[in-house]
Amino acid sequence: MLVLVALLTAFSGCSVNPVTGKNELSLISPQQEVAIGAEQYQPSQQSQGGRYYIDPQLQTYVASVGRKLADVSDRKDLPYEFVVLNNPVPNAWALPGGKIAINSGLLLHLEDEAQLAAVLAHEIVHAAARHGATQMSRGVLVGVGAQVAGIASESAGYGQLGGMAAQLGSQAWMARYGRDAERDSDVYGMDYMVRAGYDPQAAVELQETFVKLNANRQQDFISGLFASHPPSQERVNRNREKAATLPKGGIRNRDVYQQRIAQLKRDEPAYEAQGEAIKALNNKDGKLAISHLNKAIKIQPQDGYFYELRGHAWSMLDDNARAEQDFSAAISKNPNYFSHYLARGVLRYENGRKQQALADLDKSHQLLPTPTAAYYLGEQADGSGNSAKAMGYYQQAAQSSGELGKKAQTRLAVLELAQTPHKYIASSPYLGNDGYLWVVVKNNSPLAVTGVQVQLADMNVRKSSALSGPARLNPGEQFVIKTRIGPMADRNELARFRTQVTAAKPAK
Repeated sequence: MLVLVALLTAFSGCSVNPVTGKNELSLISPQQEVAIGAEQYQPSQQSQGGRYYIDPQLQTYVASVGRKLADVSDRKDLPYEFVVLNNPVPNAWALPGGKIAINSGLLLHLEDEAQLAAVLAHEIVHAAARHGATQMSRGVLVGVGAQVAGIASESAGYGQLGGMAAQLGSQAWMARYGRDAERDSDVYGMDYMVRAGYDPQAAVELQETFVKLNANRQQDFISGLFASHPPSQERVNRNREKAATLPKGGIRNRDVYQQRIAQLKRDEPAYEAQGEAIKALNNKDGKLAISHLNKAIKIQPQDGYFYELRGHAWSMLDDNARAEQDFSAAISKNPNYFSHYLARGVLRYENGRKQQALADLDKSHQLLPTPTAAYYLGEQADGSGNSAKAMGYYQQAAQSSGELGKKAQTRLAVLELAQTPHKYIASSPYLGNDGYLWVVVKNNSPLAVTGVQVQLADMNVRKSSALSGPARLNPGEQFVIKTRIGPMADRNELARFRTQVTAAKPAK
């Protein structure tokens, strides 16, 4: 206990928050923080819709505003990056190390550059103040890579194809920061705005807008931005109090901002049609989804995601030829997004064109590892006799929920039973009421097994014997084997014995 206290004291004493100046517990070094952000930035972008590419100048513009704010932050040396994601859910987030993203859907709800600066400054403070590192140190932010892969592979109404098809309106994946972190990001973010020349009143307006939208039950906002940045009148009041202490006026750049988001504004009806199409897909109404997506494509024919969604609709209607045509069109529009390759790969695989499918599935898995791609890649490796590779893929796929995860668990068990049967078939010695040694065997695998063999070792004499299990042991079932060892007068003699299952095979 004294050692633990000493370690915690040492950690908290040597970690000073670069923004607030407070001593804080941090088990993550600044170098690790930067490495984590760099490693997770691309997968996080992929899982949240990918980069917005329709208007590249918008990326340049947002990055320039972010860079202006980062240059006046308390950690100017961080490798800041700013990206606009092709996602209509209003949200923004920051990874450790200064990796920041804002969704195209949020840009549509901002009025000017100063409000954009308010959003980005808030996220910059999260990075500069090491809020992500603090979360990890407290055990709150756990397994980010697994979370984005899991979310990206889930599908909420039409199969296991993954992607963002049914997730664009769902709750944000990122961890929620505590009240203190949100307050600091609001307050110090306004300081950064003033340093960069922006009007801090924009931060007040931003919170006022969010509170009104929340009160009006704007579901997209509640599920997106509000999930990780909950608005409140308290935050509005606090921002007003802070603004009163800061210089009045500053850059607003409304005309410039509106010009920069003009393409998004023109395409807004297309993204509204996309939202309706997703609802139709979740209701398994492929024809209605196609109608909405035709409208979206007519407005903005360069967005690959519209084509992918339409491909899912055609697949729902059993028109695989048109489905593949749309999936291929999606790839041609945006060859850097995992979901398009995943959709075409699964379609081809399930239609028997496995060699063509493998290239798509592998490309998808490289862009973003998902349980869906892992399962099919594992199945192919399994069929080719590469058990080690297959087990690696199945282990990834087994982490997902639903039928796909169960299938992966079963296939993994089949492969591993031959090498490590004791991993799935548990055994334990116990002393029966008759004083004899008994061995209980339980099948914890997802499949029925036969040929169970148990090794019983006597540690005192270093001697072992083999015991045979039942003819068949179903999942969750247990069986007891009586031995000839006994009767034993002293129950402590039981400690001499060890058991381990040495053989088992799937039942036919």
